[in-house]
Amino acid sequence: MFALSLIDRIARRQEGQAMAEYGIILALIAAVVIGVLATLGQDILNAFNTIVGKL
Repeated sequence: MFALSLIDRIARRQEGQAMAEYGIILALIAAVVIGVLATLGQDILNAFNTIVGKL
């Protein structure tokens, strides 16, 4: 019984670690997207306004 309990705890710990890693990766991607939009946001808005103006 002890061995099965130990294996179960190790498996759960690894699943939690994988979820934490995915969370960190998702947070980094979100930070990059926010940074790009903050930097290029006005240029993108101007491009859309130019396109709408020509329609």
